[in-house]
Amino acid sequence: MLSPKKVKWRKQQKGRMKGKAYRGNTISVGEFGLQATTCGFITNRQIEAARIAINRKAKRGGKVFIRVFPDKSLTSKPAEVRMGKGKGSPDRWVAVIKPGRIIFEVKGIDPEIAQEALRLAQYKLSVKTKIIKKEIEG
Repeated sequence: MLSPKKVKWRKQQKGRMKGKAYRGNTISVGEFGLQATTCGFITNRQIEAARIAINRKAKRGGKVFIRVFPDKSLTSKPAEVRMGKGKGSPDRWVAVIKPGRIIFEVKGIDPEIAQEALRLAQYKLSVKTKIIKKEIEG
């Protein structure tokens, strides 16, 4: 699973996800990409499940690029605990996703297989996404 090696602060505030992604919103290294159309959190387990789905469909051919990293910790308190007594302990790591953000990129495999692999990865994620193709400059 993806998670930071070391963080300055164990617990973070949730924050707000408003606006569009102005960074990481274009395909840079691959030929096909998975672009978010809604905002939300993607956990490290969802990223790993989507990566495995892509690799299985591509039969380990080509290359898969993960363009997001779960660097935000979300906390939770145990079940059936009364209110108060402070904030819960860190529970999971998530990546903040805004509309327009590229989550995965693939290159070096057949276009039909690439689109099918990214379609399988869409089911593993908790945000709505669309498959996009790199535009050729020239």
